[in-house]
Amino acid sequence: MKRRAFVAWNALALALPGSALAQGDGRVHRIGFLGGGVRPTDGKPPASLLEALAQLGYVEGRNVVFVSRWAEAQRERLPSLAREIVDERVELVFAAGTPAVEAAAAVTTRLPIVATFSGDPVGIGLATSLARPGRNVTGVTDQAVELSAKRLEILKEAVPKAARIAVLWNAQDRAMTLRYREIEQAAARLGVVVQALGVREPDDFAQAFAAMDRERPDAMFLVTDALTRLNRHRVLEYANARRIPAMFEFASFAREGGLLSYGADQDDLYRRAAFYVDRVFRGANPADLAIEQPTRLVLVVNLRAAAMLGITIPPSLAARADELVQ
Repeated sequence: MKRRAFVAWNALALALPGSALAQGDGRVHRIGFLGGGVRPTDGKPPASLLEALAQLGYVEGRNVVFVSRWAEAQRERLPSLAREIVDERVELVFAAGTPAVEAAAAVTTRLPIVATFSGDPVGIGLATSLARPGRNVTGVTDQAVELSAKRLEILKEAVPKAARIAVLWNAQDRAMTLRYREIEQAAARLGVVVQALGVREPDDFAQAFAAMDRERPDAMFLVTDALTRLNRHRVLEYANARRIPAMFEFASFAREGGLLSYGADQDDLYRRAAFYVDRVFRGANPADLAIEQPTRLVLVVNLRAAAMLGITIPPSLAARADELVQ
């Protein structure tokens, strides 16, 4: 964490009433971490989450133990992994991604579940409302459904002549399909034709690429979940090789070679979710903790990719960018 952010988080944590920094009860908390993606090499939850928890007084190996499981982008594994975590007698389940949250919620209605990257928790039935979830699930949503239309608008602004836009999404994931439906509606308003390319497993990407070879789109939009994230380099390589401008949801994709990205700051979502863990451990009921929406949205424009694609980014769009990749 950068120095300024570190100082800010110290100040914020110290300002919290009854902060965990002041606790001295000697308890060791057990947190289950469930993710749909690939297990990191260190086998730990994201560093931004661990850092934020440490700022709140919860230090891994001292007063926090994580029981972590990753599905390796194999959605069908999540229910059994969620059960494994619950059977390990954890106090709380931290679930990253809608499928992971759904799997955890299906396994336990008793344990608190803190979610992040949960898409539209109300739309898929994980919460009654954002203001008052009403169940055992709370946390931070990435507002992905609502932002889908805005992403399409930005892509159209960058490529004004784009009349046909290919959309790749995990059609097996209800939350990702909600995002696709939002894109579809936005496309109708913008006068754009959508080329629907739903994928369900890694082999489907080759079929999606073949479909685009047969009917070349003017641009591409990748909806991100564990499956598409795992195969992002294939998508980036294809798009750049065919000189197809592409919009992504997370900044890292644009930094890796995509033309554009617009969405929540991933590290910030994990840091915000850490406060929910703290509040639950201090006795709050998840049903009463309002689900938070992202407070920081980041627009990244890769000028190097634009030059390679032969695209001139409008000055007004470049001026609004939070980051320009040169």
